[in-house]
Amino acid sequence: MRVIHVAPTPFGREGLFGGGERYPIELARALAGYVDTELVTFARSASWQREPSGLSITTLRAVAWLRGHPAQPVAPALIGALRGANVVHTHHLRSLPSRVAAIAGRARRQTLAVTDHGLPGSTWHGLLPRLFDLFLTVSAYSARELHAPPQRTRVIYGGADPERFAPDRGQPRNGVLFVGRLTPHKGVDRLLEALPTGATLRIAGSEGHDPMPPESGYSMLLRRLAHDKPVQFLGPVRDGDLPALYHSAEVFVLPSVGETCYGKHIAISELLGLSVLEAMASGTPVIASAIGGVPEIVHDGETGFLVPPGDVAALRERLAQILRDAELAARLGGNAREDVLSRFTWRHVAERCLQAYAQTAST
Repeated sequence: MRVIHVAPTPFGREGLFGGGERYPIELARALAGYVDTELVTFARSASWQREPSGLSITTLRAVAWLRGHPAQPVAPALIGALRGANVVHTHHLRSLPSRVAAIAGRARRQTLAVTDHGLPGSTWHGLLPRLFDLFLTVSAYSARELHAPPQRTRVIYGGADPERFAPDRGQPRNGVLFVGRLTPHKGVDRLLEALPTGATLRIAGSEGHDPMPPESGYSMLLRRLAHDKPVQFLGPVRDGDLPALYHSAEVFVLPSVGETCYGKHIAISELLGLSVLEAMASGTPVIASAIGGVPEIVHDGETGFLVPPGDVAALRERLAQILRDAELAARLGGNAREDVLSRFTWRHVAERCLQAYAQTAST
C-alpha cells in the first residue's frame, strides 16, 4: 500500500504553528512505520526530504495562493505528484489541494480519505463530500459539526508521541502553561484574569493575524492584562523545545471559549486539542474548557479538570486547587499519561487509519 497525505499548509516557521498543520505530519510519520507514506505540502520553492521515520516529504512550489489564504495554494504539479498512490488522504476538505486531489483521485480510482480541521468554504453544493470514500475525523464532535456522512465516517482522534512527550522525573515543575495561537477564541484573556495571586504563567505561541479591529488588538489586550503579573510571552516556540515546556509545568490550561471577549460567537471550537494530548503524555495535569471535542479526551476529575467555557471563577478555583495540592497534581498527571498510552498515541491513530483504509479497499 502506498499512502499520500496532502497538507495545504506546512507545520513550522514556513507555514503555521497550529494543530491543523501539526496533525498531518505526525500522522504521516506514524503511518510510515507501517506502509510506504509520503506527505505532500506547499511553499514558495520546491524541496524533498526523507526523515529517519521513513516518511518522505515533498514540498511543491505554489505559484499563488487563492485569495491570499495560506491554506489555498495553487500548485500545478499536484496532480502528477499523486500518481501511484493507493490512498490519497487530504487534510482540510475545503482547501484547493483537497479539491484537486479529489477530482484527480476519483478519475484514477484511488481510495480518497479526508480529515477536516475546520477550514470554512464551499462544498460545491454538496458535491465535494461525495467524492471522498472516507471521512476520518479527529473527534465525534468534529464528525457532527462538519456533517460528515455517518456511513463513511470513522473517528480516529489524534495523538502524542509518548517518548518525546514524557515526564522528566529530574525536572522541577513550576507554574501554569498555555501553548497555542494567540487568537480571541483561545480565551487566553480569561486565563490571565483567572491566574491566582503569585502563580507564574508561560504563554507559548504565535500571535493571530486578525486584520480588523477590535480583534486585531488582541495581543495588546493580553499584554495589558498581564501587566504587573509574573507572565512570560515566549512567542513561537521551536518544535524541539515543546517537550521541556510541557514537563516543566505544574498545570497546562486550554481556556477556549464559545464567545470571545469581543462578543463574537465561535460556531466550531476545538475539534480536538493536540496540545492537551501532548501535555497529558508529559504527565502534566490539564485544565480545559468543556468545549468541542475536548471532553472526549479529558475525563473530569480523573485525567484533568473541565470548566465551563469563559468561567473565570471556576478556572481560578481549579488552578488554585492543583497549584496547592502536589499529590492531586501527580495523580491527575499520572492518570492522564496512562490514558494517552492506552488510546492516544500516534501509533493508535495510524492503526485506526490503516484499518479504515483496508475496510474501504475491500468493499
